Amino acid sequence: MCRNGEGFVKFPHTKVPDTSGVPAFVDMSIGLKQCEEECLRNCSCMAYASANSDTNGGVGCLTWYGDLVDARAYTVTGQDLYLRVDKNELAQYRKKGVLQKKGVLAVVIVSSALVFLLLVTFFCCLVTRQRRGVLTAERSRKGKNNISLTTFEDSLGEKEIRESTGTGDLPYFDLSTIAAATNNFSSDNKLGQGGFGPVYKGVLLNGNEIAVKRLSKHSGQGGVEEFKNEILLIAKLQHRNLVRMLGCCIDGEEKMLIYEFLPNKSLDTIIFDESKRSLLDWKKRFNIICGIARGMLYLHQDSRLRVIHRDLKASNVLLDATMNPKISDFGMARIFGGDQIEGETKRVVGTYGYMSPEYAMQGHFSTKSDVYSFGILLLEIITGKKISSYFPDSPSLNLVGHVWELWKEGKAMEVVDSTLGDSCSSDEILKCIQIGLLCVQEHATHRPTMSTVVSILSNEATLPSPEQPAFIENKSRKGDEISSSEGTNSVNTVSITMIQAR
Repeated sequence: MCRNGEGFVKFPHTKVPDTSGVPAFVDMSIGLKQCEEECLRNCSCMAYASANSDTNGGVGCLTWYGDLVDARAYTVTGQDLYLRVDKNELAQYRKKGVLQKKGVLAVVIVSSALVFLLLVTFFCCLVTRQRRGVLTAERSRKGKNNISLTTFEDSLGEKEIRESTGTGDLPYFDLSTIAAATNNFSSDNKLGQGGFGPVYKGVLLNGNEIAVKRLSKHSGQGGVEEFKNEILLIAKLQHRNLVRMLGCCIDGEEKMLIYEFLPNKSLDTIIFDESKRSLLDWKKRFNIICGIARGMLYLHQDSRLRVIHRDLKASNVLLDATMNPKISDFGMARIFGGDQIEGETKRVVGTYGYMSPEYAMQGHFSTKSDVYSFGILLLEIITGKKISSYFPDSPSLNLVGHVWELWKEGKAMEVVDSTLGDSCSSDEILKCIQIGLLCVQEHATHRPTMSTVVSILSNEATLPSPEQPAFIENKSRKGDEISSSEGTNSVNTVSITMIQAR
């Protein structure tokens, strides 16, 4: 039962507790004041914080129920964490001048050695428990060292690494370990080539398989920026449909990211291969579609960060041993905070054919830009055709235009991959085609959100009729000067790494 007089003490400059494996909930519709009231009414609620990492009390509520794991204190960075205490402890904090001021800018003045000692003791206990648990076992098993953020930022020359990651160290692999695992980066171990650089398969001494993304020495500043961006983002994101980063390696000019190895490589190597795409029956394809949608929903809404991927495509969806999809490559992603729902850039990055019209033409991007890319990817999965495919009967149309014309004529099932045969559900496929067409509408406001897409995929629903999609004509022509940063595995389209928006 809740006891009378309970309240919250604010700990500033804090890395908030882990949300994976611990009951924690987020509500982006309420502010910090309402968050406190909701947490106080629930006796199981142990702590709360702003869900958007805004130390000034922004919109969004993140609450924890049960043990608080992996919380840390800093002197400058971090955010405010509000910890539940009983009335006696609350009275002690008030006497020492640690007060909560509600509805205005939160300010905590730690004015005595006792309060400081209690704060240090609290977080030392949490760190000790965490070190006895999962991380200690994992690092011991893999024989890793730790690379401090100071060393990392010195290597990259960027102090925001420390401020953005909010962690004390990064999982680190020695260069000799990675070289041995990849047979000194043998061409036989090369999995593919992306804008970031080559990707190699490796096997550690303990038998664990890894994938190593090696920053190309010719990538320039753009490659370094993507390297940093990927570390800052993916290390904070945990979801079964996102690829998992195991660590990094930084040694002089060598900069590498180490990921879990996914044996079935990327989706494009199967779905666009005449000899392999029969491996994906409709049930597997539908599961892949649903998995990608859930991963994107997590990025847009359910994670503590609101992330715009900006380069969702078939080659950036990896498949594990059971064909479960995992979204990868966050080098071009952007973080949105608070109430921000859209942004603008003069540096348009992404892949031709997957980019929404407002992004490709004007540099405007939002969650709806990712929705557009998802719609293209969905249609490719259903048809087994690339967005840039040529259709002899409709030479002026790309894939979207071809699907749209057949949809209007009531012949949409004609676009379905012939390898699926007659065993697939026509109702389910037609629903997916309609979702795809809704996702590629010309106006962003006419496209559904990823939460709506996930709901429609999981339930029976009446869908609106799509309007004519954007970019239905095949505009590609000889002489287009778009430099490709894609390699052998990314054969669907070319990535644009630097274009000035009109």
